[in-house]
Amino acid sequence: MGEFLWKKGQSEQGADQQIMDFLAGQDLLLDRELLLFDLEASAAHARGLAAAGILTNDEADLLATALSRYAAEFAAGERELGTGFEDCHSAIEAWLTEDLGDLGKKIHTGRSRNDQVAVALRMYMKDRLHALAAQCLEIAGTLLERAERERGLPMPGYTHLQRAMPSSAGMWLAGHAESFIDDADLALMTRQWLDASPLGTASGFGVNLALPRERVAEDLGFARMVVNPQCAQNSRGKIELQAVGALAAATLDLQRLAWDFSLFCTQEFGFVTLPERFCTGSSIMPNKRNPDVVELLRAVHARVQGAQAELQGALSLSSGYHRDLQATKAPLMRAFDAGMQALDLLPGMLSDFHWNEDRLRAALTPDMFATDRATTLAAEGLPFREAYRQVAAEMGSLSNSDAARSLAERVSPGACGNLQLGLLRDRREALAQALQGD
Repeated sequence: MGEFLWKKGQSEQGADQQIMDFLAGQDLLLDRELLLFDLEASAAHARGLAAAGILTNDEADLLATALSRYAAEFAAGERELGTGFEDCHSAIEAWLTEDLGDLGKKIHTGRSRNDQVAVALRMYMKDRLHALAAQCLEIAGTLLERAERERGLPMPGYTHLQRAMPSSAGMWLAGHAESFIDDADLALMTRQWLDASPLGTASGFGVNLALPRERVAEDLGFARMVVNPQCAQNSRGKIELQAVGALAAATLDLQRLAWDFSLFCTQEFGFVTLPERFCTGSSIMPNKRNPDVVELLRAVHARVQGAQAELQGALSLSSGYHRDLQATKAPLMRAFDAGMQALDLLPGMLSDFHWNEDRLRAALTPDMFATDRATTLAAEGLPFREAYRQVAAEMGSLSNSDAARSLAERVSPGACGNLQLGLLRDRREALAQALQGD
């Protein structure tokens, strides 16, 4: 392992390898996701040091050029973050020192690894939340397209997993679409909430240099800076928890959608046939066609919840920096890796699954039209409670009503006969435009 950034001199022994392995943990592996952000922030920091008179403009340009080259090489697979470094921060300084000599040793002036990792993590979260919002809007768009085409297809509606009232495929699809529009909105609001640069707060106390922090924040695309250095440290973990919370909202809706598919594709329901590529077989039963993808999609929310619990457990801390905060990095990245991988599968499944219309229509039984009948009597002037009891007494004599008529007459805003898909499309489009301009 290379020279430690915290080592004071050549004679200092430092920690042994076993302890260093424990201290480093998964950092090198995780930092491969942070390295490009760290390189970009380091270049902005170099330009800030030039503006503060610590570096010349030529020195800042040399540093920025080298950092840009490292980013290109890493993205192309030509440069590795290997085991010879403690973390990505030490790697960057080592590379600069190797290439630029004493100039490379100047890059850490006015910053600490505390604000260095904090700014890289905020950049990572901004990127992931942007991707999350985009994916939720794509899912919602796929659902809305099908809702438009299948708005009049009748299907049973359920409460307590019992048949309740006639519903429609359009309403079911639009309901899930609106949930994912909400999730995109939450992801963008969360992104805006954490869109502040902590760079230049150093170890949590500021530095005795007139760093142009606002200029550097703007250079990095942040909306503002975290003003107080202590707040910059205290926000570690807190903002990660909120970012994972936005992800959890989407994976919760994913879980509910997957549960519906799990039920609907059983032989007992038979409402849905999944695309062949989303199913597998049994190793022993030749007859089986298992919805394994749907079941694993259903499990993803539990993994995100686990990350939330891990983050919360690490945050029982006093003010200022603590090494415990290193433990917030893994659950954050693990949650987004799992959540985004799962959400990426949804558009394909949602566009290609097939409704089994005969099974949907056959599941509409006479008793399911009872509420329509009671509401009609109430609209004709009978007090609703009397109408309710009258229809309950007539339950045995009810016959199958016209499902299409039932759906068409359900005209309250958002209901089957008045889905308000235009409102949902408009809201989705507004969020897509906000995302494009972000």
